[in-house]
This record gives sequence, C-alpha cells and structure tokens, in this order.
Amino acid sequence: MADHTGATRSRQPAPGENSRSGPVLETRSIDYIPQSERHGRAWHQAPFWFTGQFVPTTMVVGFAGPVMGLSLGWSITATVLGILFGTCFMAFHANQGPTMGLPQMIQSRAQFGTRGALVPMLAVICVYIGFSAFGVLLASQVLETVLPGSTTLWAVVIVLLAAVLAIVGYDLLHTVLRLLPYLVVPVFGILTVLALMHLSPHHDPHTASFTWAAALAQFVAAAGYQLGYAVYVSDYSRYLPADTSARGVIGWTYAGAALSAIWLMVLGNFIAGSVPVPDALVNLQDIGDTLFSGFGKTAVIAVLVPSAIAIMGVNLYGAMLSGLSIVHAFRPIALTARTRVVGVATGAAVVFAVAEGLPGKYLDSFNDFITLILYALAPWTAVNLIDYYFVRRGHYAITEIFSPDSIYGRWGLAGLLSYALGVAASIPFMTTGFYTGPMVDALDGADIAFVVGLVVSGAAYFLATRGFDPAREREAIRDSRNRLDGPSAVVRSAPRATG
Repeated sequence: MADHTGATRSRQPAPGENSRSGPVLETRSIDYIPQSERHGRAWHQAPFWFTGQFVPTTMVVGFAGPVMGLSLGWSITATVLGILFGTCFMAFHANQGPTMGLPQMIQSRAQFGTRGALVPMLAVICVYIGFSAFGVLLASQVLETVLPGSTTLWAVVIVLLAAVLAIVGYDLLHTVLRLLPYLVVPVFGILTVLALMHLSPHHDPHTASFTWAAALAQFVAAAGYQLGYAVYVSDYSRYLPADTSARGVIGWTYAGAALSAIWLMVLGNFIAGSVPVPDALVNLQDIGDTLFSGFGKTAVIAVLVPSAIAIMGVNLYGAMLSGLSIVHAFRPIALTARTRVVGVATGAAVVFAVAEGLPGKYLDSFNDFITLILYALAPWTAVNLIDYYFVRRGHYAITEIFSPDSIYGRWGLAGLLSYALGVAASIPFMTTGFYTGPMVDALDGADIAFVVGLVVSGAAYFLATRGFDPAREREAIRDSRNRLDGPSAVVRSAPRATG
C-alpha cells in the first residue's frame, strides 16, 4: 500500500501466482515498482527502442548534411558517428530503471533536489510535446491525402489513439513496439532497396565537398536526436527485475536504438543527396511509386501512421510522468489511475494545439528543435550519469526521493549550478536558425556547444561532489529498502560507465 512518501510497499505474490501473461492496465505512475511486480527481460529493450526510432522523422535528421552541401560519404560518416555518440549516453541511463525502479526524470531529484528537478523536467516536457507534435503533423498530412477529412480531424484521431495507449500504460506500449517491426521493417526494407536502385547522389561520395560546419551540423543533429531519448529510458526499464544484467540492459538498449537510427538516417543522407528538394513524405512516396503507381502512398501510411501513434503514446506517457513529478514536488497528490488519465489527457491536448500551430514545411524548425534538445539535455545527462555511476554508484534512498523533507534537499545546489554552468558555457558556441554565438565564426561555423555543455556540467558536478561521503546516506538507504521490499531485497551497485 502507498505510504505518505508516494513510494509503495511490496505486495507479496500469492502462492502459485504467475507473472502477467499480456498487457494489463497499469496502476502505477511515478511511484516505486516493488520487486514482486517486476517482469520482463533485458532483450525486450532492443525491439522497443528499435521501433521507437523507426519513423520517418528519424530519416529527416539525415537531411541536415546534404542540405548544407556535404557530400554523401561525409554525411554518412558524420551521421553514424553522431548516432554512436548520442546513443551511448542514452543507453547508460537504461541501467537506472532496474536498479531504482523509478521513472527516468524523477531520479533527477537526487541531483537537483525535489523541487529543483523541475528545471530539467520542464525541458523534458518540451521534448515530449515537440516530438509528438511533429509526428502528428506528418501522420495527419498523409492521411488527409488518401482518406476523407481534414488534417485537423486526423490529428484528433491520432492523438486520441495515442492517449489510449499511454493510459493503458507500460505493458501495452512494450507489446505494441515489439510487434510493430513485423509491419514497418519489411515496408521500409522495400523502400530502401527501391531508393538504392532508382536514385543517384549528386556528388561522388569520395571526392565531393566537405566543410566542418556541415559535418558538425549533421553530427549534432544525429547525436541530439539520440540523446533526446535519454529522458525516456528508465521509464521503460523500471519494471525489469533488480538482478537484470547491467551489461544486458545497456547493450540491448544501445543496439536497438542505434541500429534503426543508422538505417533511417543514412537513408535520409542518401535521399537528400539525390533529390532536388528533400521532403520526407514526398520523397518516400516517389520512391515507392517506382515499384508501381500508388505503392508509395500505401507504404508511407503503413510505416508512418501506426508508428506515429505508438511513439506519441510513449511521449504522452513520459510527459505524464514528468508532469506528475513536478506537481508532486510542490503539492501532495494521490498517485491513482485517475491522476494518470488527467496527466495523459492534458499532455494530449497540448500536443494537439502545438501540432495545429506548426508550419506545413517543418524541416528547418525540426532541425532547430533537435539542436535545442541537445543544448538543454547534454548538461542534464552529464550530471545525472556522473552522480549515478561515479558519485552514488546506484545507491539511493528511494523513499527520500518522494519525501518533502528529503535528505537530497528541495534545491540541489550542486546539480543546479553544474547544469547552469554547462548551459551558460555552451551559449557562445551555439548556432541555430535564429541565433549564432560569438565563438561560431572563430571555429569556422563549427557547432561544439553540446560538447562544451557535457564537459563543463559533468566536470563541475564531479568536482562539486568530491567531498561526498556515502556513509551519510547509508542509514536512509537501508531504511528505504526495508520499507519497500524488506531486508532481503536485491541490491546492486552501478557498474562503472566504462564497463
């Protein structure tokens, strides 16, 4: 039963009780997942994150380099390196789910304080809303071309279906994202083969143009897109048993997320480097129609609409968790199914409003959005991962994360100042469609702002916590463990990030 902290005591399973056999309505939200309710396997993370990236918006990220005149070969190189770099940070967050049994962003209270965590959480909610709105825009535009009704009507339908997925919750989202590859992979496979057969890049991939500005723009776009998913990861690994292999959950998450991103972003590189005007929907339809007339539109609908609904369900679920975390920090709320529904419905309404206000030609605004994500989240991920892997090493008092008088404090000065330093240090190096920092010209247009943010925030937090004594929290951790799962609960330390 729930206690005053918002965490939850363990319910012991009845004799002979089996693990759940299919998706069930989720009753939990931001509260702790007891060991008796843990289920799933590490490899489940791979298909989940493979499908989570397997949407046309991922392909759009690959347009950045070719649009700036970067050759195909260099565009692919920058894309793959950006994916491998950005996915690394995302995947290491996956291990926090089984260890802590909490959603991703509420864990930030240990670094930023129970109220101070609202700073990164507000940025994260913008991520959820932004990704969802772009997906709704794409899917509703496609449906309008083949079915009666306006884009507004289809946006409503898409948002409602996604909201149902988010309300049912964790198990249904995992099931849907594990099944979707059976539909989208064959269709995208056909489109990829057709693209290779019928398109030719403008330039020789080995001798064409290269600029650091274009290469870094493509690298940043790919890395930022992958790093943007870091805020989701523990939301979908927190039900895994506490003894799940750290290497397994990190490795499967990395493999799934990187593989689909490499496929689609490189396809985006190839298409954008081969057509006069890159446009994800139009280009895919034209490629599909080389097989036979009408196949392109059918293929786009098959890969875009179901995936957009599923991914928006993931986004609404995450927005609800972060929103409830913010409200809970300032006012005690009942963590009930009704609260979850209200949170999802609120997020759905905001997504619909934003999608209706987006311009039909979204490429420039989408790439700026991805870049801003990287600027805002790089300092957060540095602070969070440094704390988990090098400072507290996976040992947290879970009940204290929910307590108004937490040992972590209401405002975590070390985390907040480190985050602020990282953001401030990166501003002179930023470059977007509406702002160019003073250091960009000195670097010949290169954008290294996210690297500055990562390094400065990570180093600042590491130095600020050099005097941290784990013994100060040991009693609170022991008390928390006994209250939640009993003295025999499985406990594990965080492995080193390099391991």
